[in-house]
Amino acid sequence: MKLATYQDGSRDGQLIVVSRDLSQAHYATGIASRLQAVLDDWNFLSPQLQDLYDQLNSGRARHAFAFDPAHCLAPLPRAYQWVQASAYLPALERQHQAHAGQPPARWKTQVQLQQGCGDSFSGACADILLPSANAALDFGAQLAAISGDVRRGSTPEQALEGVRLLMLANQLTLPDIHAAETALGSGAVRSQPGTAFSPLACTPDELGAAWRAGRLHLTLHCSINGRKVGLCDAGADMQFHFGQLLAQLASTRHVRAGSIIGSGALSNQDASKGYCRIADKRLLEQLQDGQARTPFLQDGDSLLLEMRNHLGQPVFGSIHQNITAANAG
Repeated sequence: MKLATYQDGSRDGQLIVVSRDLSQAHYATGIASRLQAVLDDWNFLSPQLQDLYDQLNSGRARHAFAFDPAHCLAPLPRAYQWVQASAYLPALERQHQAHAGQPPARWKTQVQLQQGCGDSFSGACADILLPSANAALDFGAQLAAISGDVRRGSTPEQALEGVRLLMLANQLTLPDIHAAETALGSGAVRSQPGTAFSPLACTPDELGAAWRAGRLHLTLHCSINGRKVGLCDAGADMQFHFGQLLAQLASTRHVRAGSIIGSGALSNQDASKGYCRIADKRLLEQLQDGQARTPFLQDGDSLLLEMRNHLGQPVFGSIHQNITAANAG
């Protein structure tokens, strides 16, 4: 099934069920008003949502309405925790190559996690507000999973059973601040001003054969100002699947329902597939030509991220954001 959260003036919005073709929606009020409530009582409430989803797809839902992604908040507008992994290694390998070195061997065997801020996420169509007109911005297109309860010490196979929903995420980064934080060895809280999520979160069974062994084998499309910059394969170079990511997160403590874990920006060994983060493209240019040329996002730019199924339809809807300076207008 496909779930979304509509704006209603509250912090957590109103849970809705969306049809498979994204044309119709129905409020889930009679079942649960918030997605977190469903995650807390998944075994009891998710079958009821599935019934509503089936009615919606068959045209039998009495109070269906036209779905508009512009009215969506993030599927889970705030979460108990947001953690970003580094599941794709090609970009990391190029980064070390640029500094005449090789990534530590543990990167291929041990999941690297970075704790983020989960108190407020952006909807898929929310404008990105730059701190100033001169500020540069990078995006980080990735997959994300919303978990159920995962017990401490779970194996990757056990942890994979805790994946409740999948969605797209866009982790924003301010490169200048990030460089300063890296030099000081501090965390990336200020340099990562926010995260936006796709309008829809889907249960793994909705993804069919594309969801295999904790990886989603579909292409992530990235466009800047209408120009395609990335057609990255989400399954090909994912070193660690979502079961491994969640198992690492649960290695020392229980993970509670409503936690979100991101894969980290996609990257492929085949550079012709483009990029899901501008910093990765600039790094490749530096390796090939000795100089980075691709500019970061700036005031007035527009970003589009989406993942399509075998029929060419967006699976999670689209993240479509415009970049605006805080002092503009």
